[in-house]
Amino acid sequence: MAIEVSALSGDIIYGAAGVSEIIQNVRTLLTTRKGTQPLDREFGLSFSFLDDPTPVATAAIQNEVIQAVRKYEPRAVIKAVRFDNDPLNGKVYPTVRIEVRQ
Repeated sequence: MAIEVSALSGDIIYGAAGVSEIIQNVRTLLTTRKGTQPLDREFGLSFSFLDDPTPVATAAIQNEVIQAVRKYEPRAVIKAVRFDNDPLNGKVYPTVRIEVRQ
């Protein structure tokens, strides 16, 4: 079963377990800037691609998302990474399609 996880949607569920926990963990990875997690400064995405052209930035984001999910949430297998653009504001948001390992 494929599940879409976006950086734009979702509430924090305290005490989440199972699939809900995995989805929340992936969403947290997508929205956390590397260096801001006090006990694990490597957690999250680097955001070093902020001023890069969109094609370069999306390639960098895709690579970072894949590496971060593999490291921090191995129960999720990435099937695809796509991007939603907000051209008026110059923003690109990643959405990840995952499958959960049982």
